[in-house]
Amino acid sequence: MSNFELIRLLYSGKQTPVTVTFNNERLKSELASRVSKLIEADSNSILKLLNDPEFLSPLGLSPETSILLCLPNSYEFWWNTSAEQFLQRMAKEQKKFWNENRLSKAKNIGLTPVQVGIIASIVDQETNKTDEMSRIAGVYINRLNKGMPLQADPTIKFALNDFSLTRILKGHTEVNSPYNTYQHTGLPPGPICLPNTSTIDKVLNYEKHDYFYFCAREDFSGYHNFAKTLEEHTINAKKYQHALTALNLKK
Repeated sequence: MSNFELIRLLYSGKQTPVTVTFNNERLKSELASRVSKLIEADSNSILKLLNDPEFLSPLGLSPETSILLCLPNSYEFWWNTSAEQFLQRMAKEQKKFWNENRLSKAKNIGLTPVQVGIIASIVDQETNKTDEMSRIAGVYINRLNKGMPLQADPTIKFALNDFSLTRILKGHTEVNSPYNTYQHTGLPPGPICLPNTSTIDKVLNYEKHDYFYFCAREDFSGYHNFAKTLEEHTINAKKYQHALTALNLKK
């Protein structure tokens, strides 16, 4: 814009909507940082509300689960949007997403929308193969229903705050954290990333099967071998561990 055009726009008070997009953030701080680059609200003001129990309680969320308020997508906002206005808009979008159909599916599998979101966040970090997600979700739901620990490697990375790990060793699983799903049964206190809406739907429509175990395939295709028994899983795991050792991957 020329100086004259800019002055005329400011004088008129008109605004052009800005597009805010987020989709792969692991932490609330990452989400707040991305959004604050595009609207007037600064990252600290967004984070403050995402950590405020009084603000979150009427929305059915807590500081541990508050990132679930923001569904990954592209949204239009006025530039001068405040932190509260941004999050109230997110609450409206979330309410639209969780329609009667999705709420009914969650209820039928005995989960709340927040619990579905937590599982979806783990599935998102387990695989980028969308055709496998509903099967992996089924494994975790089978484990939950049986009272088994989830033993989800992505939760260990989150607990350690080390997302570069490619190999979870026994020492890693001893980290003292409520997000350590090797030591604690049930779901972790909150999601380990911002789950995609498509993954949430994969959880709601999870594959019903008798698998309780899975591990990465030894061909490094990104797919997994699934097993019904610990004996089968041990065989699959050894194949993958040997493949990793052959490549000298220690972490």
